[in-house]
Amino acid sequence: MAEISAAAVKALREKTKLPVMKCKWALEQTGGDEQAAIELLRKEGAAFSQQRDRETSSGRIAVWTDFDRGVAAMIELRCETDPVAKNDSFIELANTLARQLATGPGANTPEELLDQPSGRNPGETLRDFFTDINNQIRETFRIGRMLRVQAPCGGYVHFTGKLAALVEVEGGTEQAARDVAIHVVGMNPEALTPEQLPQEKVEQVRQKYAAINEKAVAGALKKLYRETVLLEQPFLMDESKTVGQFAQEQGMKILRYVRWELGEEGSQQGS
Repeated sequence: MAEISAAAVKALREKTKLPVMKCKWALEQTGGDEQAAIELLRKEGAAFSQQRDRETSSGRIAVWTDFDRGVAAMIELRCETDPVAKNDSFIELANTLARQLATGPGANTPEELLDQPSGRNPGETLRDFFTDINNQIRETFRIGRMLRVQAPCGGYVHFTGKLAALVEVEGGTEQAARDVAIHVVGMNPEALTPEQLPQEKVEQVRQKYAAINEKAVAGALKKLYRETVLLEQPFLMDESKTVGQFAQEQGMKILRYVRWELGEEGSQQGS
């Protein structure tokens, strides 16, 4: 067995962030070959992860937008516990996945995405990066929902990482679109326009106030739209105007929005 120096172990530990004894073991198994040791540690970590069947009830949502290029993405990265969801390396992994999904060729499945370059180190794939972070933290990770939009978008992730939105626009600026995304996260609209609200909801209001008079019906519908329709809601950052009025002032047309909450299977959206 090759003699493994403390310097070699230290160098491998700095690259992998794994315990000293684990790094020493890997170097001993590979005759001191650092790259081979890294690959061995990845395989060992992946095997460990596959043995675990844990509920991934925590995690975070990441958003990446490039307004000028007209690409954006949103991705949900799940884990087992809240402390891991707040871990800097886990956050970096989520953001890197979202960036590649937005700026790369796209992917229909998590497996397709993980086979793409990480953009961090030459020759490194997202799968390598995913496995490395998973190996450090030793929790079950999985990629949940993925969304890629090929259009200018504003994006926002709540500081908790559990709520996020993308707003697709025509015209305007990235900051204006992002401001609307912040509004979407905070106010949770049910539709983009009144016409997109479920008709049964509108009819319930009509029937409730029809016995009074048409003016009462109009007032009740206006209240409903202000509460549930994005373009009719008072703008979160300036309630003297609606979101629609803000967009008009910015020379921006809102085409659609997508709002995610961590753990939900679908998404709240309007287009």
